Amino acid sequence: MFAALSSTATDTEIHTIGRRVGGTVYTADPENGGREMAFSSVVIAKDSDALESVCDVALFEVDVRQIRHQPRTWDVGQPTPGVVAVFGMVGRPDLTHGEVDDHWRDIHAPLALAHHPGMWHYHQVSVSEVVKGRAYDGIALCAFASQYDLRQRFFTNDESRRIIRDDVSQFCDTTNSPRRVLMTEYRYNPRQG
Repeated sequence: MFAALSSTATDTEIHTIGRRVGGTVYTADPENGGREMAFSSVVIAKDSDALESVCDVALFEVDVRQIRHQPRTWDVGQPTPGVVAVFGMVGRPDLTHGEVDDHWRDIHAPLALAHHPGMWHYHQVSVSEVVKGRAYDGIALCAFASQYDLRQRFFTNDESRRIIRDDVSQFCDTTNSPRRVLMTEYRYNPRQG
């Protein structure tokens, strides 16, 4: 699988490619409130050649881990209900990519499931190779059924917030990782539940 990040591709370009290759498309949500975004769209698909025109930020070879998966009950190509908080993740420089990825998968994922009560869908997009552009170790796709769930149910309580913050600092370079981008997801693969 491959993931392309863009800051210049139009929604029409992104959706055309996503539809053609049966990929998953993420487009920036207006709820970002004018904050500067490291990228405004993400396309995940098997065809790296098709993604070349929409990877002005980066193109990665990736493994997608479904930690919690929300089966699709809506029509192919229609927006997934709710909102996706997309986090580009740069690992701590004193750790290898393997150490970062192992911690993210084995320690952080269970903590995220326990301390993000409103998160109904959680995929980890682990970067196995940077083909082009900025180097990330991964992309977290944290989906919530509504803006309310994102705002009010991201954490169980202040202790949950502390636990997640402390754990993230164990594997993530929070200074060099970009700020989250709120996005809308579209799944174009009819076999993708």
